[in-house]
Amino acid sequence: MGEPYYIGGKLTRSPNSIPVIFSYTGEKYAEICLAGMDDQARAADCATLGFAETKILPGHRRAEILRLIADKIEEHREEFVQILIHESGKPVRQAHLEVTRAVSVMRISAEESVRLTGKVIPMDSTEFGEGYTGYYYKVPSGPVLCITPFNYPLNLACHKIGPAIAAGCSFVLKPSTKTSLSALLLARMVLEAGYPANAVNVVPCFGSNAETLVRDPRFTVLSFTGSPAIGWRLKELFPGRRISLELGGNAPAVVYKDADLAYAARRIAEGAVVNAGQSCISVQRVYLHDDIYDTCLAMILEHMRSFVVGDPRLPETDVGPMISEMEAVKTEEKIKQAVIRGARILVGGVRDGALFYPTVLERTSSEMGVCSSEMFSPMIIVRRYSDFDEVTRMVNESRYGLQGSVFTNSLDILEKAAMEFEGGTLVINDYPTFRADSMPYGGIKLSGIGREGPKYLIDEFMEKRLVVVRHRFSFV
Repeated sequence: MGEPYYIGGKLTRSPNSIPVIFSYTGEKYAEICLAGMDDQARAADCATLGFAETKILPGHRRAEILRLIADKIEEHREEFVQILIHESGKPVRQAHLEVTRAVSVMRISAEESVRLTGKVIPMDSTEFGEGYTGYYYKVPSGPVLCITPFNYPLNLACHKIGPAIAAGCSFVLKPSTKTSLSALLLARMVLEAGYPANAVNVVPCFGSNAETLVRDPRFTVLSFTGSPAIGWRLKELFPGRRISLELGGNAPAVVYKDADLAYAARRIAEGAVVNAGQSCISVQRVYLHDDIYDTCLAMILEHMRSFVVGDPRLPETDVGPMISEMEAVKTEEKIKQAVIRGARILVGGVRDGALFYPTVLERTSSEMGVCSSEMFSPMIIVRRYSDFDEVTRMVNESRYGLQGSVFTNSLDILEKAAMEFEGGTLVINDYPTFRADSMPYGGIKLSGIGREGPKYLIDEFMEKRLVVVRHRFSFV
């Protein structure tokens, strides 16, 4: 029988289940129950009831709960690590890092939960406002719906649940069916920490079935992380309500001729293969100045050849399997199509089951899928440029706009890039794969709308309620 899910804080089972596959071996690691339509509706009912309790929780109590959750995640570190390795194929070192970040997200959310300050607004900037003062409160918006992907199943769940608790909102979380075990264990930590039971709902189900939840008018906010095709579809189903979409990218890294080449090459290679390239901000497009092209490319290739690919359970492994053999095959096919159209493989291009070896392509063009789509795999394309205006055009022709980076020692180039880069974040002198959990995170174009990071998603989960007071006294 499959692992149960949570409705109103209670363990719930269904007759339908799905295996959790350890993609390195292809063997079944566990099995989870799938929530049906009726259970999803019950989860929404419970979240509605739970909101009556969460909205009146004082800030110090929300902060205490969040700190307890952080402590419990740390106490269960080894259990979470083993789940992350087996449900997502994450190498053990990266699994530990994800747990560390999850703890950090909950602690940051705890700090933010007692900083929910309002603002006094002078009204006398016009004659109509003379004699009035305005101020606004921040109040919880209502039950929130959160949908998370497979690639960082614990940390991204924390990035939604932490702000929901900090804001005083009940929640329904729909995790990826491939990686629900970590979310279910997290829900247990939330309940043990004392968050009201009705407010805690985690319902694994297929994406198509989740539209029932999205259409439910009782959810005031939808926070979604996943593919553009699904994200924009959900926006259509969620009209008139607030929505936060983080939808991926094909991150560019630009190396200018004055950069520290050894450092840039190492960071680019690391950013290309972390989590088997299955990150929205994984390095995908690399642009090298003509003057340093051959030297920097040779350094990148050396690093890409040096990574240990294999069993994610071993501490020496740098690159584990992709989430499934099917996804690795898709990557293989896209690369083959690029080669047919003139691209050249400089290193890698090899698949072994769900493992895909670090890969570098040269002689690509913008219309190739390896350049224009999100590859979500451990591969990069490398192109040369002659001046910064040219590379700016190449970077901005992408349909995505999440994060990018420029390696340079020139203040002029930094300022030019900051003004002209089309994306949510520009990183200078590090890879675009950088994310600090406290920072505002999100993009433009196909990459989504809104910003995550606890402080910023808390704002999305709260309403600003304005109070206007007419003075009934004289200042004279």
